[in-house]
Amino acid sequence: MARFDPYENNGGTCVAVAGADYCVVAADTRLSVGYSILSRDHSKIAQLADKCVLASSGFQGDIKALQKNLAAKELIYEHNHNKKMSCPAMAQLLSNTLYYKRFFPYYAFNVLGGLDSEGKGCVFTYDAVGSYERTGYSAQGTGSTLMMPVLDNQLKSPSPLLLPARDAVTPLSESEAVDLVKDVFASATERDIYTGDRLEIVVINSSGTHREYIELRKD
Repeated sequence: MARFDPYENNGGTCVAVAGADYCVVAADTRLSVGYSILSRDHSKIAQLADKCVLASSGFQGDIKALQKNLAAKELIYEHNHNKKMSCPAMAQLLSNTLYYKRFFPYYAFNVLGGLDSEGKGCVFTYDAVGSYERTGYSAQGTGSTLMMPVLDNQLKSPSPLLLPARDAVTPLSESEAVDLVKDVFASATERDIYTGDRLEIVVINSSGTHREYIELRKD
């Protein structure tokens, strides 16, 4: 007997890297189910505020519902406070939104990247029920287990147990961080069948946000 299952993993991988005055958020554009590719050009990245970008992997139905929910709450915040929401405030809102649905969760694994109120890069990484942490870099999705060891090796985030606390931002320049992201995606695409087609890179800095695309393998 067929069992009803409300969830499906549509694959894909998201990465974010924070620097001293920038943040790089990247995700592939493949949307698939099992061995079928449904779209080769589906963006997993949503701009939530001026200096705040969300990249999500998981079930695309839940991801779209989550993005709409956050966009509506951000608009209400903007009308109430007459200003855009900051990235750390959006991080807390996303955590609350995910936790509120903890008994029937959004099947979405999120990385939030942007600039904080001091202009420093910030990355927040989440599980499906809202537990989150501010880090210097993170990966989520089907290729994350292939990417995180490379990012750990190249970026070496300081231990949170060190006193006094060290800054988690990465020592790389903006262009070096973009090159590193391109390299980890090129490697993961070789091994993960759910990651590929095209890489969308969003760079957030003091002058705003800009996007670039590179081709990944199509098979």
